[in-house]
Amino acid sequence: MTSAVALDHVSIRFGSFTAVDDASLDIAPGEFFSFLGPSGCGKTTLLRTISGFVEPSEGVVRIDGKDMRGIGSNQRPTALIFQNLALFPMMSVAENIVYGLRVRGMGKSERMKVADRLLDLIALPGQGNKRIDELSGGQKQRVAIARALAVEPKVLLLDEPLSALDLKLRQHMRSELKEIQRRVGITFIYITHDQGEALTMSDRIAVMDRGVIQQIGDGRTLYNHPRTAFVASFVGETNILAGKVATAEGELAEVATAHGPLSGANARKLMSGSDAMLFIRPESLRLTAPGAGAIRGTIVGSAFEGHVTHVSLVAADGSKLTVSVNGEAARLVPEPGAEVGLVYRPEEAIILPSEGYAHA
Repeated sequence: MTSAVALDHVSIRFGSFTAVDDASLDIAPGEFFSFLGPSGCGKTTLLRTISGFVEPSEGVVRIDGKDMRGIGSNQRPTALIFQNLALFPMMSVAENIVYGLRVRGMGKSERMKVADRLLDLIALPGQGNKRIDELSGGQKQRVAIARALAVEPKVLLLDEPLSALDLKLRQHMRSELKEIQRRVGITFIYITHDQGEALTMSDRIAVMDRGVIQQIGDGRTLYNHPRTAFVASFVGETNILAGKVATAEGELAEVATAHGPLSGANARKLMSGSDAMLFIRPESLRLTAPGAGAIRGTIVGSAFEGHVTHVSLVAADGSKLTVSVNGEAARLVPEPGAEVGLVYRPEEAIILPSEGYAHA
């Protein structure tokens, strides 16, 4: 099956600065694919390259199997939704939606049929005559999507389209976007620095850092089986303990840390003596008596978030740790100042090479 979008060893440089370094991937037709990473990691540059606004310094972009070299943005089977939406305030909602069809010369009656169909799709039936300033933020978002879909692209590109919305609306629009994508069945390529957006909506995610694709996978794989320290620390919350691999045998290894020897899954098959980081998710740690835990710490506070309580601790070496608890365990959290132990299952911790991780 031909990929909807394929990147073949794409590098993008601006003078001496490398924005994207040797990116290769295949995005399937109908896939909701996200690029996730911090600001400046190269994800928007890649999106602009797919859309034709930037030419690769090296490598090839293919859309539907066709080499895009020399093909301008207005000739590619893509549509791009910008962060600011770029809706026309002097046009009605319907006129905004079919603007691209008007430019292409489609007659008015045919355009209005398309507008009505898309207004139904985005759950705004009969609102084509409204002005843009009469719409809520979420409604404007849906109009921008409908305008992009009107020209029947094979690939819809979305550059952090929810970043200007408040948290509750952003969360609501995640499910709406995914539902629209499911109904229309075309490929969505989504850019975000928000891991919640990426994990909630995406079939697969490419995590980027400093121009390099660190790992590609579905959300569960990236969260539970990160391949690099950056992915482990950027996708979800985690506790990081540095040290050296003391012993490695089978699937597990033991790391000598400031807290003593700690075990975890040796995902990258590190050898004895290797610098390493042990990553333990907050929900994988459990509070116990001070003398019974593999790690000792002092509780300094807790944050109640309804279904979960996040407990903050300071370990004996001064490092900060977080434990997430719920149910009965949340009601039994000791008061700040209490000494506690922390236990975990070694297979729920992961040991990775000691290299660039995502700082808070």
